[in-house]
Amino acid sequence: MGENNQIIEEKDYIFLKDFKVEIEAEGEKGFILCFWVYLFNSNAFPATILKQVYAESNSSSPLIVLNDKTLMLFPLTCLHNEAPGPGNTESPTEVPKVCTELEHPEYKWIHIGYEVCSDFVRLHINGEIAGELQLSSLLNKDSKRNGFRKRTLVGIGGDNNLQGYIHDAKVLPSTLSIKDQYVKDPPLRLQIDESSASDIEEDNGFWNIVGGKASCRRIFSLDVVLLNAFGQTVNKELEVVASLLYAHSQLPVEKTNEEEAPLLASCDGIEFASCDRPSKLSKGRASFKLKISKLSSKCDNRQFCIKFGIPKFKGYHFLEDFSPSIRCISRNRTPRASTIIWKKTSAVHPLNGSQSFGLDDVSYEHKHNTVHEAKLSPTSKRIRLAEAKISTIDRVGEECNSLAWTPNQVENGLGSSLEGRPENFEEVDNVLSDSESTGARDPALRNVSSRGHSVSDLTIFRYCLGGLTDRSVLLNEIATTASDEEISRFANQVSLYSGCSHHRHQIKMAKRLIDEGTKTWNLISQNNLQVQWKCAVFEIEEQFKKIACCTTRSLTQQDFELLRKIAGCQDYMAQENFEKMWCWLYPVAFTLSSDWINAMWNSTSPKWIEGFITKEEAELSLRGPKGLQEPGTFILRFPTSRSWPHPDAGSLIVTYVGSDYTLLHRLLSLDTVYSSGVREMNVKPLQDMLLAEPELSQLGRIMRHQ
Repeated sequence: MGENNQIIEEKDYIFLKDFKVEIEAEGEKGFILCFWVYLFNSNAFPATILKQVYAESNSSSPLIVLNDKTLMLFPLTCLHNEAPGPGNTESPTEVPKVCTELEHPEYKWIHIGYEVCSDFVRLHINGEIAGELQLSSLLNKDSKRNGFRKRTLVGIGGDNNLQGYIHDAKVLPSTLSIKDQYVKDPPLRLQIDESSASDIEEDNGFWNIVGGKASCRRIFSLDVVLLNAFGQTVNKELEVVASLLYAHSQLPVEKTNEEEAPLLASCDGIEFASCDRPSKLSKGRASFKLKISKLSSKCDNRQFCIKFGIPKFKGYHFLEDFSPSIRCISRNRTPRASTIIWKKTSAVHPLNGSQSFGLDDVSYEHKHNTVHEAKLSPTSKRIRLAEAKISTIDRVGEECNSLAWTPNQVENGLGSSLEGRPENFEEVDNVLSDSESTGARDPALRNVSSRGHSVSDLTIFRYCLGGLTDRSVLLNEIATTASDEEISRFANQVSLYSGCSHHRHQIKMAKRLIDEGTKTWNLISQNNLQVQWKCAVFEIEEQFKKIACCTTRSLTQQDFELLRKIAGCQDYMAQENFEKMWCWLYPVAFTLSSDWINAMWNSTSPKWIEGFITKEEAELSLRGPKGLQEPGTFILRFPTSRSWPHPDAGSLIVTYVGSDYTLLHRLLSLDTVYSSGVREMNVKPLQDMLLAEPELSQLGRIMRHQ
């Protein structure tokens, strides 16, 4: 079942309860048994995965046992008078065995190798030796004289403590390499690519999606990918279907009477029941544009989830994936007061022209791309900072999804105090006039329609309305043919028509990101399809330091582990893995190249930016061993869910302890860091501006897992 085979054979995947293999070896000859196993639904531990049945006596004993996170392997030949039965594995002093720890052993593929020789047994996990048991001094005389007898290995599953699947089980001579078998035919799995999600708000592990009646619900998009066990996409001719379930029970959301289907697929502006409109995998990826017609409030406030599966392989858990729990909310729901922007004035990024500084709320680790307009009340449309009129948020694009905080004090042209009062606004369907939009007041945009440009209006609107995958494809096409000036015009047009100026930053870096990424991959791969991760990290770090204009600070092992996680690879990296990592790393490096943040990155005392960390690591650090730290303690991090061309890719997030001892996440808007009216030399350093905020008082320290 190689990648060139377009068909998945059911016989390649056996239910654990149906697995059976006979082994017979004589004299001094050894053998290896290797297989992939996917475990799920463990009800109690210890649980036997495989047991050995003796043909002569029709008795049995465990061979491979999982006890929570501990995998135990017993030798084929029992050396004691009483062998442990399938339900009795709690006698470590009586029966010799090999043990190894597995991190999260369920719902993922694990390759197990069992190597048997005359004087030892070895356990291999994912191609590496995990443990060994010497038998030469333990074998009894009968076992030495008779050699190995016939054994039948039987999988345990179904109604017992553990369920699972077996793939590519082989009994081979001991002269062969288990590691070679590990890389030969990896199994498949279906997975949601959350980095492709758009128009979805993430809130403490939940997804908020606007749904309901036809006039209010919004399209959100997601991709699912077919991967092998190494995280590489696999091209198979299959269809994937999406369905809406209740999150707590995973039962389908019902359709009553003449109601619309609860989950709808949108295609060319027409809505279909999602079950009638599967999406075909193309190069291992299927894209969905979906709408939810049900509201959580109309379903006893129950939460939903979306199940993606391959109909042809219904019931195969590794070919299914589930979204996080979903709250489906109405469009006119009043936004939470925590969704805000902090506004400050600014200086000029040396590579990207005029930019401004703001801090958006990031419960805000969500992914969205809607072109949506919101109208403020007339009294709240504009505020005054020093002598400049600044629109707080005349158009609230969903990609910014933020409300304005009003400065009540101005000092030296900088708002030094911010009051947590959200502006009132009302959502409307029609687009605001250019004179009311943020983009229209930008001089760079005001004249854009009067100048010629080579990119068609259709392409501009496709970009504005498309998801992240659509935008990435468009930018790859445009960057290869358009000049820098044409790309700049295209960026201004997109910012104008989408109402979100953050797009401009990502579009303008497209050509350099693609060109330098291609050169870096060619240097790393040397025309090979895959490269070892440990061999690639040196060149990755060199390119990162070059782009970030940083020569004094190197990336740590923890930084590389996060990059590998973003790339979705393990020991080997393919081009697709590299591109996923590069689309996250390049915007980060570009941000660090600016003077106002480069100094913070290079600072060691204090260490303003500890490194590449996740949201969970930041929250854990602020909780500390004795509970939450003092209000105002904060940590700076780059959001791991924001990759190019997301408008917030490369931005910084402030994670901090609020005054009510809650953890908050707010995004530093890097789109316009400095205004043209303020000289950079007169602007306070970013760290001073952060500490001047009333809700931020001291820098926290990172606690990282070793």
